[in-house]
Amino acid sequence: MSDAASTASDTSFFGHPKGLAILFFTEMWERFSYYGMRGLLIIYLTQHFLFSDERSAVMYGAYTALVYVMTIVGGTLADRYLGQRKAVTFGAILLVLGHFGMAFEGSGSKELLTYNGQEYQVTLDGRGGDANQFIVSDLGQSQISFNDGATQMLIADPAAVGLPAEIATADYTTRIEKEEMYVYILYLSLALIIAGVGYLKANISTIVGALYNLEDPRRDSGFTLFYMGINLGSFLSSIFCGYLGIVYGWKYGFGLAGFGMLLGLLVFIWGQKHLGGRADPPSEAKLKQSVLGPLNVEMMCYLAGIAIIAVSMLLVMNAELIPDWFVLSLGIGVFIFLVGYSFMKLHGEERSRMWAAIYFVLAQIPFWALFEQAGSSLNLFTDRLVDRTMFGWSVPAPVFQSLNAGFIFLFAPLIAWMWIALAKKGREPSTPVKFSLGVFGVGLGFLALVAGMKASGSAGMTAVYFIFLVYWIHTMAELMLSPVGLSAVTKMAPARVVGMAMGSWFLYSGLSNYLAGIIARGTGAETIGGQLTDVAAAKATYVSVYTNVGYVAMAIGVGMLIISPLIKSWMKVDTLKGSGLAVDEHEVEHPVAATT
Repeated sequence: MSDAASTASDTSFFGHPKGLAILFFTEMWERFSYYGMRGLLIIYLTQHFLFSDERSAVMYGAYTALVYVMTIVGGTLADRYLGQRKAVTFGAILLVLGHFGMAFEGSGSKELLTYNGQEYQVTLDGRGGDANQFIVSDLGQSQISFNDGATQMLIADPAAVGLPAEIATADYTTRIEKEEMYVYILYLSLALIIAGVGYLKANISTIVGALYNLEDPRRDSGFTLFYMGINLGSFLSSIFCGYLGIVYGWKYGFGLAGFGMLLGLLVFIWGQKHLGGRADPPSEAKLKQSVLGPLNVEMMCYLAGIAIIAVSMLLVMNAELIPDWFVLSLGIGVFIFLVGYSFMKLHGEERSRMWAAIYFVLAQIPFWALFEQAGSSLNLFTDRLVDRTMFGWSVPAPVFQSLNAGFIFLFAPLIAWMWIALAKKGREPSTPVKFSLGVFGVGLGFLALVAGMKASGSAGMTAVYFIFLVYWIHTMAELMLSPVGLSAVTKMAPARVVGMAMGSWFLYSGLSNYLAGIIARGTGAETIGGQLTDVAAAKATYVSVYTNVGYVAMAIGVGMLIISPLIKSWMKVDTLKGSGLAVDEHEVEHPVAATT
C-alpha cells in the first residue's frame, strides 16, 4: 500500500491518523506545563524571591521573548539535521528538567527592616494577594499595614514585637537577603524551559502537517483538533497549577506543571511508532558524520541546545541590563533587511506579496505586546487590586488566566460560523481588516478595565467581572488576528523565502514579548514583602499606563484599517479571504485560537 493510501486509510483518532492522538496529548501536556508555570511566575518572582515589580516584569518579558526566538534555532536544526522526532524528544527532556527545577524553591528571599539600629524580618503569612504582611522580632510577630500614601507603617500589635504602633517610612530602611543557590536554580530552570520550547514547539506542529498529504481534506480539521489540545492544556493548568501554587505552596504548582510535561514526554516516546517515520532525520548518515573528533553532527545539535541554555540563562539573569535601544535596533535592522531583500531579489507580484508578508510580521507587534500583559502586569493587577471573591471563595489570580482558553472554546466556533456566513454573502472582512480589528480590540479591552478601576474609587478593589470583561474582549480580538497570522505570512512570502518569513515571524513575536515586559515594567509599584504599600498610587499607575497603551493600540488599529486596501492590493488576490479561521502546519499560538 502506498504512503498516500495508508495515510488516507488511517482514521483511528476521530477520523484522523492515530499519530495525531499522540501529538495531541504531547502538546496538551507541554502547554499544561508551560501555562501552569507561566501563571505563577510573576507572583513567584515578586513574593518568593522579592524581586522588584520592575525587574520581575523585565525578566518575564525576556523569558517569554527568548521562548519564541529560540524556536528559530530548534526548527532549523530539526529541518536540516535532527528531524522533528529527535528534536521534540530532546526538547521535552529539557522541559521536564526545567519544570521540575522550578519546584526547588528553598526558603525564599528575606526582607529585613532596620529601625533604631535593630533588624526585623518582614514576611507574608501565605502566597498571593490575600497574604498579609507581618513583622517578626525576637519577641514575636505582628501584622502590619500602611496608611494612605504609605507615609507610615502601622503595627497591629506593637507590644508583640516591641515597636511603636506607627513608624514613619522615612525612619526605617530595608534590604533583601537572597538564597543565591536557589536564585541560580531559578535562572537555570527558566533557561532549560526556553531551550526545551525552542526544540519542541515549532517542530511538533510540523509533524502534524506531515501526517497528511497536501490534498487530504482532513488537514485543516486535524490542526483544529491539535490546537484544541493546546487550549485544553492551557485551561486546565491555569486552574490546577494556579490553585495548588497559591493555596498549598509554589513547589506544588510548579511540580504539577513538571509532572504534566513528564506525561507529555512519555506519551511521545511511547507513540513514536504511530508517526510512521514522518519525523525522522533527513539523513541518518549525515547525522553520524564526524565534525570535531568524536563529536558527530547529532551531538553538535544537542550541544547547540546546551549553548542556548547558557545564553538564555545569562540574558534572563541580566535582563534589566539589556538596553531597550538594542532590542529596538534589532527590530529595525531586520525590517531594513527584509525590505532590502524584496527590492534586490524580488520583482513584480512576488515583491508586492512579500511586502504584505512583512506587513503582517510587523502588524502582530502591538497586539502581542498588549495581549501578553496577561501573564505579567495583568496577573499582578488581578492578584493585588481586584476583589477576587466569588461565591464566598477568594479565587487565586493565576486561575483567571484560564479565561482566555475557556472563551476560545465557547466563541471560536461562533466566530468561524460568522466568517462562513459573511463569506456566503460576499461580506467577509479581508485579512488586513481582521488584523486591524484585533489590534483595536486589544486596546479597547484595557480601556474597559480602566473604566472598572475608576468605578471603584482611588483605593478600592476593582470588581472581578471587569477581569472577565477584559479577557473576553482580548479573546475576541485574538480570534480576529491569531488564526490567520503566520498562515498569512507563509502564503504571501515566495516559496523560496518562506523559511526566512517564518524566522522573522518568530523573531518579532519574541520582540513583542520583550516589549510587553517593558510595558509591564511601567506598572511597577513599591512593595514590602512582595505586597503593595500604597494601593492608591499603584492603582493610579495602572490607570495611566493602561489608558495610554489602550488609546495607542486603538489608534494603530484605526490606521491599519485605513491602509487595509493598500495591503490587500499588495496581496493581489486575497487568498486568505474565505479561509475563515483555518490554520496550517506553520501556525503557531500565543496561544493559538483553536477554530473550525
